[in-house]
Amino acid sequence: MGVKGVIVAAGYGSRFMPVTKTIPKEMLPLLNRPAISFIVEELEAAGIQDILIITSRRKKALDDYFDREVELEQVFERDGKQAALNSIRPGSANVFFVRQREMLGTGHALLAARAFVGEDPFVVAYPDDLFFGERGLSSELVKVYQQTGDSVLAVQDLGDVDVSRYGVVDVGPSEGHSFPMRHIVEKPAPGREPSKMVSYGRYLFTADLFPLLEEGWRQFDAAGRPGEFYHIDAINSLASQGKVRAYNYEGLRLDTGQIEGYLEAICRYALKREDTAAFARDLFLKLSRTD
Repeated sequence: MGVKGVIVAAGYGSRFMPVTKTIPKEMLPLLNRPAISFIVEELEAAGIQDILIITSRRKKALDDYFDREVELEQVFERDGKQAALNSIRPGSANVFFVRQREMLGTGHALLAARAFVGEDPFVVAYPDDLFFGERGLSSELVKVYQQTGDSVLAVQDLGDVDVSRYGVVDVGPSEGHSFPMRHIVEKPAPGREPSKMVSYGRYLFTADLFPLLEEGWRQFDAAGRPGEFYHIDAINSLASQGKVRAYNYEGLRLDTGQIEGYLEAICRYALKREDTAAFARDLFLKLSRTD
């Protein structure tokens, strides 16, 4: 039973308007690489070979990006530009697409993945969340699943930081790098949070999630669809059955869904790359001296 990947990329990207009026926010670049390519690379590194990207209207550029550009490949081959040729070739994974036809929340989007997932476990990623650490985060989630057979949430202890804008988890005693998860509280009031461990945009779910999502959707639909339908209740139902783990991630997480986080991601990536690191350091030093 292989692990599959699901990337939820249907959102409008309203924080980046007007550019996202026509360009998917997932295609906004860190230097010369679109943000979503980092997610796909992380999934491939975890051994995931089948990836579904949930999109919406106006996002055809995502489909084109993960397709081959045969004519351009021929030009680069003819001119002996091997590095350029390698840069445009698709990765090893099979990438599929499905559209969320109405923006009805993350839980609704995940239901669109059921036929693709079948009975397999699957990693869910949001393209706004980029993770840079010594070990690939998706690989670590897969490892915890292989050890326990449970769904796994990536979490991080934020210490004294206000966590009221996050999903915050209540966990049992540590067992290695993971914890049994009791429940998750979405955006708790300050002082009411069960811990300082927040849930980030990586999950590994077993197919047990789908019946719970479907039942939740039936109730949501019967209530007249008040707002958006999320997957928090389904996660808590699994947790109440002892089927959810929380993995404590110790690397760097950047939120590229915010202007500030996107700018930071560009800067950190520039410092990380051998071909741009020296220039970036000199530039930042020069800017720091500017009145």
